Amino acid sequence: MALNIIKQVSTCCRNSVINKTLRSYSVYEPPYLKLKESGPPHYPTLNIQIKGYVFSLLESYQTFIHKIANILDVDIINSYPVPYQEYKIQKYKKSSTQVESEYILKLYERDMVVSNITSIKCPILIRLLEATLPEGVQLRIDTFSPEMENIRYIPDKDLLDMQTELESLKKPKH
Repeated sequence: MALNIIKQVSTCCRNSVINKTLRSYSVYEPPYLKLKESGPPHYPTLNIQIKGYVFSLLESYQTFIHKIANILDVDIINSYPVPYQEYKIQKYKKSSTQVESEYILKLYERDMVVSNITSIKCPILIRLLEATLPEGVQLRIDTFSPEMENIRYIPDKDLLDMQTELESLKKPKH
């Protein structure tokens, strides 16, 4: 009986030494923590619109926005220019209707479609864009709709003329 106890103690000692070298330790995580792995909620797809009169400044700021979005791990799905709007400004001579000088201003616009932005990152992104907004550049952030993308296309006059001609041919003659 004493031999049997000695064998049990010696095997326990040997196994415990082996177990200590092979044992791996880990932190216990309760199962209810894995349910919350989804993270903070995401905003819908956003449209960042910048407008300005100086083309090079607008392009530079758009590049900066891409870099900030990359740092914050925000996806820019699409980035596109919109055709410029031209404004004719006239300055009149004092107390007359004669034009003293005339200016033609071009308003350039760039749009960026942003997705995968969490409720934590969005205020940070907006604050960074507001704080670094160059002088003379307008910033507008709105939810994206597919109709916003249609303004970037310049209508083809020939195509529109052909469509109206086709419509007139389709109409029955009385």
